[in-house]
Amino acid sequence: MQEFSDVRYLSKRVSGLKPSGIRKFFDIAATMKDVISLGIGEPDFTTPKPIMDAGRRALDAGETHYTSNAGKLELRQALTDHLLKLYGVKYDPLGEVVITVGVSEALYLAMTALLDPGDEVIIPTPCFVSYQAEVILAGGVPVEIPSRMEDNFQLDPDRVRAAITPRTKVIFVGYPSNPTGAVAARETLNEVAKIADERDLILISDEIYDRLVYDFQHVCVPALGESIQKRTVLLGGFSKDYAMTGWRIGYAAGPAEIIKGMVRIHQYTIMSAPTIAQEAAIQALLNGEQYVQEMVAEYDRRRRLIVAGLNRLGLTTFEPRGAFYAFPRITASGMEDETFAEKLLHEEHVAVAPGNAFGAGGEGFVRCSYATAYEKVEEALRRMEKFMNRYG
Repeated sequence: MQEFSDVRYLSKRVSGLKPSGIRKFFDIAATMKDVISLGIGEPDFTTPKPIMDAGRRALDAGETHYTSNAGKLELRQALTDHLLKLYGVKYDPLGEVVITVGVSEALYLAMTALLDPGDEVIIPTPCFVSYQAEVILAGGVPVEIPSRMEDNFQLDPDRVRAAITPRTKVIFVGYPSNPTGAVAARETLNEVAKIADERDLILISDEIYDRLVYDFQHVCVPALGESIQKRTVLLGGFSKDYAMTGWRIGYAAGPAEIIKGMVRIHQYTIMSAPTIAQEAAIQALLNGEQYVQEMVAEYDRRRRLIVAGLNRLGLTTFEPRGAFYAFPRITASGMEDETFAEKLLHEEHVAVAPGNAFGAGGEGFVRCSYATAYEKVEEALRRMEKFMNRYG
C-alpha cells in the first residue's frame, strides 16, 4: 500500500509555483519588535471618510445582497465617465467593464480567459510578483524581458520583437511600475502598441497606480488610439489611488467579447464583487479627487526624502516617477539582495524586499516602499546609514 502524501495530490502547476520572495521577510518582521517596514505595497492612509461613510450607508440601507455579475451599473457608469474624463477613452458600461475583487482578480480573469495551454505572455521585469504566477496558473508560459536602471526601467520594443514566437498571445505592461516606480514614455508605449497591432497580439495593461504619478502625465494604453483600444484589456482598481486595499475592489475594461469571457469565469468563481465596497467605490469616483491629490502630495514629499537619502548612502537610486517605491541598487554593500534584506532586517530592524523576488532584472536591488509615515522613513534611513557604515 502506498503511503499517503498530501503533497502528491497537488497539481503540477501549483506545486511548481515558487512562494512569494517577499512574504518570508515580512513573516519574520511580524515576529519582531520595533521594525520599520519599507516593504508592504499598501497606503498607510485610512480610506477617506466620505468613502467610508458611503459604505456605512450601504450597510444601514441593507445593501448586503448580490449585485449583477458585472457589478452595479451605477459603478460601471461612474467608472466609464471617469476614464473618459481623465484619458478620453470611451467604454460601454453595459458590456465592456467588469467590477472585480481587486485588480488581482481582474488579472486572474484576463489570463484565464485569454490563455490556452502553452500560450506565451511577454512580461517586462522587474515586475509585480503575481504576473508570472497568474500566467502559469492559467496554463501559459511567461517570457520575461529584463529592463535596466540605465534605461530608467523602460520596456525595450526591440526586445519585445525579439521575444515574439508563434506561441505569443499577449504583451503585458504594468506602468507605473511596482517595484521600480518607473513610468512608461508615450513613445515607448506607442511602439509596443504598434508591435501588438502588426503581430495581432493582445495587450494587457495593469494601471493600478495610474493616479500616483509625480511631475509626469500618466499614459493610459487604450487611449493611444482606437485600434489599440480594440486589442487592450485595461486593469485598474481603487486600492492604491483611494487607500482602499481592504475593500477589495477593482475592474477590467476592454473589448466586449473578451470582457464577456471574463465575466463568465467571474460568475462561476466569485459571483459579484462585494456590494458595500462597490457603493464606496462609487463615492470614490464621484468625490474622491481631493483626497487623491492630498495623498499624492504627501507621497511626493516622502519620495524626495527617500531617494536623496538612499543615494547619499551609496545605494544608487534612479528617480521613481510613479507608484510609491524606490528601487536602489545595493552593489556598494558587497551583498546580493536576499542577504542584504535579511541582514538589514535582523541587525537594524528595517524590512525591505529583495529585488530578485520581482523577476529577471531585479537581482542586485531591493524595493523600498515609501507608503509609510515621513518620520518612519527618516528613521529607516538613519538605521540604514549605520548598516552601510558597517558594510558599505
